[in-house]
Amino acid sequence: MSEFSLEVLTLPVADVDRAVRFYTENVGFTLDVDYAPHDGFRVVQLTPPGSAASIQLGVGLTGAAPGSARDHYLVVADIEAAHGELAGRGVPVSAVRHKKSVDWQGDFAPGADPDRRDYASFFDFADPDGNTWIVQERGHTAR
Repeated sequence: MSEFSLEVLTLPVADVDRAVRFYTENVGFTLDVDYAPHDGFRVVQLTPPGSAASIQLGVGLTGAAPGSARDHYLVVADIEAAHGELAGRGVPVSAVRHKKSVDWQGDFAPGADPDRRDYASFFDFADPDGNTWIVQERGHTAR
């Protein structure tokens, strides 16, 4: 079977410059490209630290309504450190929560998973347009 790599997710935003500031200054993404050959087209590509995939936003890229992208996942090795970093940079983050049951059915409980199981701990945030992100822990090792 052919290999398929996820390269880019397009986010619909109302104000490109505001979104670029949020993703670079607050969330810490790297600005890769900002290309605008004319008023009707602009593409900005940003990459999360350590990621092989990027996001794009701009003018003339999508007909989707600003803020309509939902629940894209970012994966981190330390949910508490990532939460503290983003909160400290002014990102409006939810509280950290974890899946309470081992069968993944049921309620969430506050805080990181006590056993730091992969895929069990989360928090979320939204960009200024309302596009939402879920941050999930995988690969935590005791420090």
